[in-house]
Amino acid sequence: MPSSTKAKRIGILTAGGDCPGINAAIRGVGKTAIYEYGMTVYGISSGFRGLVDNLYTELDEAQLSGILTLGGTILGTSRDKPFKGDPTVENKIPKLIKKNYMDLGLDALVVIGGNGTMKTAHKLSLEGLNIVGIPKTIDNDVWGTDVTFGFDSAVWIATEAIDRLHSTANSHKRIMVIELMGHHAGWLSLYAGVAGGGDVILLPEIDYDIELVTRNLERRAKSNKPYSIVVVAEGIKKPKGMSAAGYVSQSIREMTKLETRETILGYIQRGGTPTPMDRILSTRFGAKAVEMIAEGNYGIMVSKAGEHIIPVPLEEVGGKSKLVPADHPLIRKSRKMGISFGDRKM
Repeated sequence: MPSSTKAKRIGILTAGGDCPGINAAIRGVGKTAIYEYGMTVYGISSGFRGLVDNLYTELDEAQLSGILTLGGTILGTSRDKPFKGDPTVENKIPKLIKKNYMDLGLDALVVIGGNGTMKTAHKLSLEGLNIVGIPKTIDNDVWGTDVTFGFDSAVWIATEAIDRLHSTANSHKRIMVIELMGHHAGWLSLYAGVAGGGDVILLPEIDYDIELVTRNLERRAKSNKPYSIVVVAEGIKKPKGMSAAGYVSQSIREMTKLETRETILGYIQRGGTPTPMDRILSTRFGAKAVEMIAEGNYGIMVSKAGEHIIPVPLEEVGGKSKLVPADHPLIRKSRKMGISFGDRKM
């Protein structure tokens, strides 16, 4: 039931790449806002572009029902960057966004996105908009939160793919190289690589030596290991114009003469229904975002810290990335199990 808090008008938008759990977050925001606080909720289409072109619709309970398990985003998304452009030229887009925000009578805006989106959210908060951010990305690289929703689902998808490659690799006695998403952060490759039994895991954060990788694979072959699984993040160093998997597999073939095949999992990692853990995290993030709005706590991003959902200032989040530390406990444990990260550390 609505509380005594003065009813507010809030908007929700999703920006950047899609990932499992966005609709669950929209539902968490909308249902909490409507049932608990009696707020009016507007869904803004196509990311920040929707605020420029006034693309929005009022969301009611019926529109928020049945979307918990849906992948993608019912609001649509885009990678528009309102502050992108020549800094010496007055940028009119943020001012237009503010005008449309005010004309719609919004008291607050919930922005669901990753690193770039949180940076834009912070800049809009400096323009006077009341912003609450919700972190999402399969890369798990948003600063200030233990985990983002979308990550757990992507790990499940990638791990299942690696599991399936084991069967083919063993049947044909091949080396299988699988490329996962992650331009700058290797969280997905690390977790899926370990969960899927990868023998070599290459991350953007660890400077690897391809000769060490091939020697390791040769040793495995000489030790009567019938096959090997190599997991690589798309953002590892490689020659321009080549995919990570293509470069690594070609190098292995040329340097070892061992039969090698590559697989690029691609956008499959971002689609489909979210895992139960992502549904729960998205829902908790959405509910907390509305709680922050009801309290008048703006310019923040909701974050998971241990078992708690807490607010962190957007100014501490925007423009930063959470990368995999070279001494991460999972990396240390993996090294002790013989998993190679392509460097000289053991």
